[in-house]
Amino acid sequence: MAWTQYLQFALSLGFVLALIGVLALLAQRLGLGHAPRRGTQRRLAVGEVMALDAKHKLVLVRRDDVEHLIVLGPGAATILETNVLAEPSSAAVPTEAGR
Repeated sequence: MAWTQYLQFALSLGFVLALIGVLALLAQRLGLGHAPRRGTQRRLAVGEVMALDAKHKLVLVRRDDVEHLIVLGPGAATILETNVLAEPSSAAVPTEAGR
């Protein structure tokens, strides 16, 4: 292979990578990505996930200030409990050893 073929390959690769970057920035500007816009707060968050068995998971989901306990399975999702009260953080609760 001649050095011109290597140069053509490197330039083509650089062009394709630059095109991907430009399209990614354009998609982000148009709001097509999953990230919230600047200045807004996220409304959804996954608190914890626990595997019950090979096909089912227990998920604690927070929307705004409300938590929901959901079981996810292969066919459907089942809401077990809504308005779940969050436990106080472990740093705020004194332990037996700390007294």
